Amino acid sequence: MKQFELTIAKVLESHLGDYMNQEEILDTMEQPKHADQGDLAFPCFKLAKSMRKNPVVIAQELAEDIQSNEFDVKAIGPYLNFYIKEEILAKAILGDVLREKENYGSSTEGENRPVIIEYSSANISKELHFGHIRGIMIGSSLYKITNFLGYKGIAINHLGDYGINFGKIITAFKHWGDREHIEKIGVRGLLELYVKFNQASENDPSYMDEARRWFYKLEEEKDPEALELWKWFKDVSLKEYNRVYGLIGCHFDSFAGEAFYSDQMPAIRQELLDKGLLKKDQGAEVIDLSDEGLPNALVTTSQGTSLYITRDIAAAIYRKNHYDFYRNCYVVGSEQRLHFTQLKAILKKMGYEWWHQCEHVDHGLVMMEDGKISSRDGDNIFLEEVIQTAIDKTLSIIEEKNPNLEEKQEVARQVGLGALAYRELSNSRIKDYVFDWDEAISFEGETGPYLQYSNVRCHSLLDKGNYDESQDIDVSYLSEEASRELLWEMGRFPSVIQSAFEKMEPANLSRYLMGLAKLFNKFYSQVSVLVENQEEKQAKLALVKAVSIVLENGMNLINMEAPKKM
Repeated sequence: MKQFELTIAKVLESHLGDYMNQEEILDTMEQPKHADQGDLAFPCFKLAKSMRKNPVVIAQELAEDIQSNEFDVKAIGPYLNFYIKEEILAKAILGDVLREKENYGSSTEGENRPVIIEYSSANISKELHFGHIRGIMIGSSLYKITNFLGYKGIAINHLGDYGINFGKIITAFKHWGDREHIEKIGVRGLLELYVKFNQASENDPSYMDEARRWFYKLEEEKDPEALELWKWFKDVSLKEYNRVYGLIGCHFDSFAGEAFYSDQMPAIRQELLDKGLLKKDQGAEVIDLSDEGLPNALVTTSQGTSLYITRDIAAAIYRKNHYDFYRNCYVVGSEQRLHFTQLKAILKKMGYEWWHQCEHVDHGLVMMEDGKISSRDGDNIFLEEVIQTAIDKTLSIIEEKNPNLEEKQEVARQVGLGALAYRELSNSRIKDYVFDWDEAISFEGETGPYLQYSNVRCHSLLDKGNYDESQDIDVSYLSEEASRELLWEMGRFPSVIQSAFEKMEPANLSRYLMGLAKLFNKFYSQVSVLVENQEEKQAKLALVKAVSIVLENGMNLINMEAPKKM
């Protein structure tokens, strides 16, 4: 709808140039809540003081003065409401969608500026469990949206491949490990050792002392045995992670994790010292953040080893120097909010003017009905098992409702994964929620399968009606209210994607797609598409084709595939 907003803003500027410029007018314009109030509205409140008139009078005078072949104008109280003429709207929206196809909604606004999306950030030696799905789905979607808008998306999996946990795993392996067993079952064998270590250390603190010694050997002494075990743990874990990431269809440009920055720790510590930011506290080194209203940040332990915050400082500086990012986004759970607030405060204290370009894209937890998922005690629902369950449940529904469907297994995969993706991304990212299988897999209500089935209906109509995209479209046949609602909603698609990027909120796009699908199903139930009049049929099929394009473009951006039959 941007072209209409610009057109109206130019007209208004010609009448209000002494009081508001075009950019200010665009910022003020709104979309009315009710269809009978027009397509766009301009509130006149801001003009009251400068024009020394009641905003109701201003709206009435503007309505009398403005004339256009593209829209009608009506004053409703202090609002100036614009009604775009039906044929103008239909030609513009249909023309854009059908011409741009898979590129509809994209833009070049990003100008190839680098935007880092850090997500998943898996902890080596721990299997991906269901609790990871939220961050993976959000991050993958944001990466796609970022690239779609012309930015240079850089997906980073900041692996948890360093720290005291490796001292724990090495200790556990030295006591109870079996290399052959771990090679056979993969990262789950390492998780077994992690759980066993935590159970043993609760009864015997000496295990924790041993873990600290092994981590010191790894980080400070570069002990050959510690390094060899660390590399092997990492290889075993990444092999498994990449297989699961492949099932979901997410992508990473870099797996540079905490270990990547280990050799930068001395320089970071020295920089903090040179800038007078470090002080001793019971043998450890901390940064005083009291002037920022924050607790002190622990930078090195009393044993001299680094911590998460130290490595994140190094990572942020490296990323700015290496990528010169426009935005550096950390898709990490909201329980880490303090950590990232401290990180930005430290970067600010260090004098880095780009500190505000670092953003914590926090998100809530996903839980099963029995509560939060934990890896410490081995109380896990593994992600791969959840993926397979979604596919199996979907296949059972297909066997019941459409047993003769071709390629049932592939459709079940597409729909099962789509159900998981939509369930994760339809909720505002900041909210915790409880996952329910029946709700997620249902073909009715606001679910992924409902969204996909709406698109299947589009393809069914196009096939039955022998849609010919080469024919000219007579938009006068698209006069029904249901048609106009679809056209207007499709026109909003580019601005919805832009909003999802600006707010780093894929749910904006997910909810938009559900609204579009509902409008299409309303159109499907109210409007006869496959009529005898060929010109009318082709016009309505063109509208259906446009809906399918928008649905498929949007679903791709929220990690959903679009089967043609279900």
